[in-house]
Amino acid sequence: MKDTAPRKPPRPDLAALKSRLAAALPDIAARAAATEKGCRVPFENINALRDIGYFDIVKPAMFGGFEHDFDVLVELNIELAKSCASTAWVAGLLAAHQWLIASFDERTQRDVWGVDPDALACGSYAPACKAAVTEGGYRLSGRWSFASGCDNAQWALCAALVPSETEDGKLAPAFLLVPASDYTIDDTWNVVGLAGTGSKTLVLTDVFVPAHRALSFAATTSGQTPGAALYDGNPAFSLPMLCNIPSCLASTAVGAATGALEEYLARTSTRVTRGAVAGHNNKMAEFSTIQLRVAEAAASTDAARDLLLRDLRRRAATVRDGRPVTVEERILSRRGQAFSVNLAIRAIEALNASTGGAGLDLANPVQRAWRDVNAVGRHISMNWDAVGTMYGQMALGLAPLGQY
Repeated sequence: MKDTAPRKPPRPDLAALKSRLAAALPDIAARAAATEKGCRVPFENINALRDIGYFDIVKPAMFGGFEHDFDVLVELNIELAKSCASTAWVAGLLAAHQWLIASFDERTQRDVWGVDPDALACGSYAPACKAAVTEGGYRLSGRWSFASGCDNAQWALCAALVPSETEDGKLAPAFLLVPASDYTIDDTWNVVGLAGTGSKTLVLTDVFVPAHRALSFAATTSGQTPGAALYDGNPAFSLPMLCNIPSCLASTAVGAATGALEEYLARTSTRVTRGAVAGHNNKMAEFSTIQLRVAEAAASTDAARDLLLRDLRRRAATVRDGRPVTVEERILSRRGQAFSVNLAIRAIEALNASTGGAGLDLANPVQRAWRDVNAVGRHISMNWDAVGTMYGQMALGLAPLGQY
């Protein structure tokens, strides 16, 4: 008897996803200036990424996702950031939040994807208020800042303080998931770097959140979540959150710096001097200082990319071997994420400082990348001073203070 059951298309591998993304990148790059000026990622970019399966990369197969490890998402996000850092920042987070939603209770996942299989969630990670406990859940009121991609999302992960699950009388941070119909967006985003991310402020007024839509930070940073139990056939869902999601942020800086290097090489290889001091009609490519800047930028971006991907693959291998991710390994991941951004900043500073007067033009992609990469470094999760000292504390036998 002939099998007439519908066939599910095979899961695209990294090569297939790269090919799909490559076809979309020219249009995304062409919209980069408009994305920055509009202070949000345009729907055209989000729709193009949705069409190639970008938001399915780390999403559970139960809800139509590909269930790839995070190194696949980060490698693709580096490529995307070459064309538009703001789009990569938002797309990387929206895609990563699919994995984070999968950490919640199954009822929450059905609330989101059972209603809209294409639903996406933005997030604001700083606990902005204390949630009021009420029958069946919580009530939320307040303002949640830096909600990147909120214009493109149907849900939001709003961090708040709730009664601790383990310590009576104490409060602990948790994510509370709310639909876009329950909040308004206050346009507070007017910045010089990552302007196109639309990282605006969410305003909630006495919003009810069912208890099953809450996920404690303690659970997700340890990997011991309801979703980890639900998807016990795929250990990737038991990874501690801060081993993978911040890598998507770091990938934006690495990709933007890499794209700037490619742009710099294309412009500088044929550029000649016109100023009186440097002399007239000298080839810029023949200046040793230019050659050194190129070498520094290339080495820095290569090292940053390899560091990010290495740590992601090591953590994935750990859980697939059935071993828990230790606190030391969690902090090593944080060190790698922040240092990769530090390397990207080093690369873009080397390039931007030698673009000359032409580099001041707002149409020059190198200056945009310079602003965007430095903006990534301002994020507390990516700030080398904050994360580096946390690692140093651990290495020196002190209690590490920070996010891990």
